[in-house]
Amino acid sequence: MTTHPWAQVVPVVEATGLSKRFGATEALRGLDLSVERGTVLGVLGPNGAGKTTAVRILTTLLRADGGSARIDGIDVATAPRRIRCRIGLTGQYAAVDERLTARENPELVGRFFRMGRVGAARRADELLDRFSLTDAGDRVVSTYSGGMRRRLDISMSLIAKPVVLFLDEPTTGLDPRSRLAMRDLIEELKAEGMTTVLTTQYLDEADRLADEIMVIDHGVAIASGTADELKDRIGGARAVVELGSSDEAAVIDALAAVRMAGSNPAREGAAVSIPIRPTTTVPQLMSAFDAAGVTITDLAIERATLDDVFLSLTGKAAGDEGEHTS
Repeated sequence: MTTHPWAQVVPVVEATGLSKRFGATEALRGLDLSVERGTVLGVLGPNGAGKTTAVRILTTLLRADGGSARIDGIDVATAPRRIRCRIGLTGQYAAVDERLTARENPELVGRFFRMGRVGAARRADELLDRFSLTDAGDRVVSTYSGGMRRRLDISMSLIAKPVVLFLDEPTTGLDPRSRLAMRDLIEELKAEGMTTVLTTQYLDEADRLADEIMVIDHGVAIASGTADELKDRIGGARAVVELGSSDEAAVIDALAAVRMAGSNPAREGAAVSIPIRPTTTVPQLMSAFDAAGVTITDLAIERATLDDVFLSLTGKAAGDEGEHTS
């Protein structure tokens, strides 16, 4: 099949102007988002920003008050049953039946999708093997650790081979080892081409996993782009120069060619922090100091993090708590 250069890329997930109100609270106030096939969209925002509300609308669990949304070209509001056959959802808390075994849980979901007894059992076996749960497949889920339950929960979301997987804060509440294992798992799904919408308050998680990041606050998108683009927006890097006997003004002037336009250096104790272009290297800085005849005591380049971006955009630090009402 020939792909013409003028062919338009149609997003797998697309929402325009989504709005939702709970009493006096506006959870969403005209949210737009778009996710291309085979990519991961990381959705960041403080508690109450509207992340979970958006996911619930996109997965047909909640009806929007305004706006529209489409999954794989299908309208979410008018054809919810068709949407449910094309999506998988893992919420903030594992939706597994603790009274059943790990094998019985995905088999039950498969029967809901009318796979038939044999088809559901075959698909359950495939997923237990895929998520390294085969040896514990006949154990009752109440005996599982938090990480094992999460893996089982995601496996159940994939039972019908969805076009899009929604992961709503999937690592919240897990211990560090289980969290790392879950991130590895999401990376594997990404490598296999799964289109994923991931909400998280772990900013290193979004930095590692997401192709595109959207920051929302008070129900609207306030920024979007790749992790590097968002970092560059607030000044992607800083040269931290320990002055010693050097004159602060001379140090700042020496780096005029690599400073970020419109940025302001800041004094930090015995050092000065100077925003610089993201591609600047230490050898370039040393060459600039040598050319200007400036001697310094120490030098380091600090790259901006998503924590810096989050704080700059929302005025709040990211928390670890899950989002409850929105």
